[in-house]
Amino acid sequence: MAGSSAARRKARPQDEVLLDRELEDLPAELRWREWMLRVEAVIFAASEPVSREVLARVVGQSCSIELLIDDLRQELRDRPYDIVAVAGGWQHRSRSAYASAIRASQAPTRGPAAPLSENEAAVLAAIAYLQPVTRGELSKMFGREVSRDTIASLRDAGFLGSGPRSPTPGAPYTYVTTRHFLSAFGLETLRELPDLERLEDAGLLSREALEGDALAEDEGLEED
Repeated sequence: MAGSSAARRKARPQDEVLLDRELEDLPAELRWREWMLRVEAVIFAASEPVSREVLARVVGQSCSIELLIDDLRQELRDRPYDIVAVAGGWQHRSRSAYASAIRASQAPTRGPAAPLSENEAAVLAAIAYLQPVTRGELSKMFGREVSRDTIASLRDAGFLGSGPRSPTPGAPYTYVTTRHFLSAFGLETLRELPDLERLEDAGLLSREALEGDALAEDEGLEED
């Protein structure tokens, strides 16, 4: 039993034990400044968007994360990067005005989105709007088979996960987008997806195909 207790103590992160979150010995202005620096350091070091719960581990209970982020963004207003809300958290992102300079430098960037073929991009867009959706339903919408390889490629890139089983015969798997999908495409939630009209203009989705599938499903239900 003694050995087990010692193992638990050893496994506990020492930084968590020693970090003074409340900073009650500091004047209010210095306390706020230290919280700002901690939060910025965590966001800067993280490879994925940082959630409110994670940031709350390094600041006091009286700290408003939103107000603190607002102050950080105010300080960064003249910098080529910002702190943005994405995928349910916050992340450092370079400003779009400097995208051409970054591309011209050919410097490796942190966590680039996996390159997608035109077909993969179209399938991913359809899943984003129709989720949860089966591979068979996608094939009907596109008028051709959506291959397992395409789905596997999108899963390997971290864009797709498994949704609930479909209630249709055979209970096939459905697919949904992931938090990484939101992060990679700069979205805070799925509500920020562009309007269908924009995708129609780009030739990625067809409103007629979507409405046709819905009508076919309704007719099938009426026949049953």
